[in-house]
Amino acid sequence: MKILRAFIKKEFLQIVRDPSSILIAFILPTLLSLIYMYGINMDSVNISLGLKLDDANPRVTTLARSFSNNRYLQTRIYDSRDAMYSDIVNSKLQGAVVVPNDFTVNLNNGRPAQILVITDGSETNTANYVQLYASGVIAQWLATLGHTNQQPGLIEPQLRVWYNEKVDSHYFILPGSLAVTISLVGILLTALVVAREWERGTMEALLSMRLSRLQFVAGKYFSYYILGICSLLFDVLLCVTVFAIPFRGSYIMLFLVGSLFLLTCMGIGLLVSTIFKNQFLACQISLVMGFLPALLLSGLMFPISSMPAFFRYLTAVLPQRYFVSFIESEFLAGTISEIVLINTVYLGILCLVLLFFVYKNTLARLEK
Repeated sequence: MKILRAFIKKEFLQIVRDPSSILIAFILPTLLSLIYMYGINMDSVNISLGLKLDDANPRVTTLARSFSNNRYLQTRIYDSRDAMYSDIVNSKLQGAVVVPNDFTVNLNNGRPAQILVITDGSETNTANYVQLYASGVIAQWLATLGHTNQQPGLIEPQLRVWYNEKVDSHYFILPGSLAVTISLVGILLTALVVAREWERGTMEALLSMRLSRLQFVAGKYFSYYILGICSLLFDVLLCVTVFAIPFRGSYIMLFLVGSLFLLTCMGIGLLVSTIFKNQFLACQISLVMGFLPALLLSGLMFPISSMPAFFRYLTAVLPQRYFVSFIESEFLAGTISEIVLINTVYLGILCLVLLFFVYKNTLARLEK
């Protein structure tokens, strides 16, 4: 135990004297959180929409006012249809609504009244949003006039959104981004430690000590776990206090599962670090292994169920997939035992497998 305590003390002194570890643990999460909070928005707001009102009826003016009052739309009324089409072609508008001159007459006489909605199909997601927003505004406007397809009183739908009442994409993007942040922190912190020992020549001094392979692995895990868990708690504090993201789960459960996820990511970093003796190469590989899978294949940005079969099977070995599912549930819905159990089991399996490979590979390195 004296040897292990001395080794852990040496690791902590190295962390304190090396500012790069502090930068990775605290500055990097802060920058990533700011980017995910203010730079990424899945809600399509400020859609530029053109209005061409060929019908001069005052009712149509109220329709134009309904479009202008929508918080997702930035509307502009055109007198010339050609000018509006030109702005769509030049990407100044993302969509347009044309009200024909016989719209009010047909509406009053009970005939089908048509409205032309034009969208820019070069951006398919935005085009769908334009279509949905325009249809919603028109439906609400018709309801205020008493023109509905159903007899009044027979059907009265009431919409209720669970877990994310404000329909704010940041409520699931920012908690899910913690998987990306902790992946980078856990992998980068440990990916450089063994490679740094080889480059600086201190590995020879460690090899000359009575330091067993178990003590070596335990010392590396323990030292950087403390720094990594402080980074995780710092990230959660940023989300809850600074960015006002609601948290409905258990902080104790978040700490436990977050610790398991952090140890899994540290295992990836230590495995890379024990294989490659070059810090630059280890850093590049860690960035690829930590960032891209967490962002693209974890279910944070794209649903796993919609991925091709090969990538769906690939996500089964990615720890980020299970942590994204867990932490989004903790923030949005609370602690759900089924979600916690299944994600914890998979993370535990991955953590043990990585620990085994780190142990075996470190043993081979120490024997050289």
